[in-house]
Amino acid sequence: MSMNKHILVTGGAGYIGSHTIVQLVEYGYIPIIADDFRNSNKIVLSGLDDIIGHQIVTHEVDICDYSQLKPLFEKYHFDGIIHFAADKAVGESVNNPLKYYKNNIGGLVNVLELSVEFNVPNFVFSSSCTVYGEPIDIKEVDELTKLSKANSPYGNTKLIGEQILQDLHTSGSDIKIISLRYFNPIGAHPSGLIGEFPVGKPNNLLPFVTQTAIGKQKELTVFGNDYPTTDGTCVRDYIHVCDLADAHVKALDLLQKKERNFIDQVNIGTGKGTSVLEIITAFKKLTGEKLNWKFGPRRNGDVVEIYANVAKSESLLNWKCKYNYQDAILHAWQWEKHLAQHV
Repeated sequence: MSMNKHILVTGGAGYIGSHTIVQLVEYGYIPIIADDFRNSNKIVLSGLDDIIGHQIVTHEVDICDYSQLKPLFEKYHFDGIIHFAADKAVGESVNNPLKYYKNNIGGLVNVLELSVEFNVPNFVFSSSCTVYGEPIDIKEVDELTKLSKANSPYGNTKLIGEQILQDLHTSGSDIKIISLRYFNPIGAHPSGLIGEFPVGKPNNLLPFVTQTAIGKQKELTVFGNDYPTTDGTCVRDYIHVCDLADAHVKALDLLQKKERNFIDQVNIGTGKGTSVLEIITAFKKLTGEKLNWKFGPRRNGDVVEIYANVAKSESLLNWKCKYNYQDAILHAWQWEKHLAQHV
């Protein structure tokens, strides 16, 4: 069904993007990467080559520059777009909001304008559980949970992004749209050849854990130990990045079957909350490595506890997780050791 269909993957050399490339190829699609490598590393491309067995067509373009992006639409007939390209550090967005609005909103609008002009039928948007803000009185959120004020400019760009897509849909556009609201992606490809490559200091828990264990970081700070949770630390829904990647291909498959002018939003998570402390304990147990860590003060903008209700993703996308957080920890550690030998 998906034979020879070209899919534009913006930010395709990034963490989630690169794992999605692998899944697209596996399902018979032809992915085309557009990435300016501001937030990714070219080592990922050689890892992709090794996993897939051939080079993926990659265009080094800044999607915020319309004149760089348009030639791709002239060159290829895209059957769909998976739009990942965005800045994504919550803390940085608080300190530098304009960068986030310019890149995340400007980039999305460029890609959509060209999608309209060149009649691209299918659009998968990389959204986030940050659109739920701090859920009041509930920890498990489903797609009907009220969207609340975002905790950060980053989260707000995802809310605005979904609103832009909704407005485009309401205007009668033919484009079929699905927004995937990710929970917390962790892990790496089981081969250990691609994984998360944080530029500078990691903002996410697991890369900070693996970098600390391998000696790149001196120690890990856990922000807050007095939250009203099982062990006082924040609780998140940690989803294996390969499962998340698979959900994108399932989303594309769904859009192919729909009539014109369709829109929907779907949570992508495991349906289970895991605390920061549980991740740290599991890492030490699974790898046998020592880990230098301490508690620190709470961090601004952190949601206490949130996890996904996954009933809709299972029924609508015919998708469910294959991996658990223990698998993700082991795969992330393999990737960290691979990096230590090759970078």
